[in-house]
Amino acid sequence: MSPKSRHVFVYNKTKETFLSFRVAVADSILSRLVGLLGKRSLSPESGVWIVPANAVHTIGMLFTFDLVLIDKDFKVVGLKELVRPFRVTRPVLRAESVLELPAHAIFKSRTEVGDQLVIERYEVQNPSLPNSLDPTAIAANPGDTVLQSNTVGR
Repeated sequence: MSPKSRHVFVYNKTKETFLSFRVAVADSILSRLVGLLGKRSLSPESGVWIVPANAVHTIGMLFTFDLVLIDKDFKVVGLKELVRPFRVTRPVLRAESVLELPAHAIFKSRTEVGDQLVIERYEVQNPSLPNSLDPTAIAANPGDTVLQSNTVGR
């Protein structure tokens, strides 16, 4: 994934559990081809969402992972646990995309075929700054001093 890759979180609405908190979106030809290739492992709360896809290959991979196949409405239409290296999965025709997640993510989240997933963009929220530290603050009265810092809000 490129340094500017987008990330989403994946929530199982049916079971009220999270599958992953930081999944990279692979929606270009190159990012879909690369996927998890070249990685030695997958951190516990990460993954890759390959769009579009209805099957994957693990040729050249070095570790096992879980695979969740979802339709256009984010409903689970297929599950493959502990997919091993140097395999090719069979296509699931109803699947529009796949989630490559750490091994045991399916078990831990209790995800089953038919579950409804929520996939949304992951954004870091900065806590709001008090007006006295806000670099865009304007002095309320003439003569008031507004402190500005080059490091605040970056």
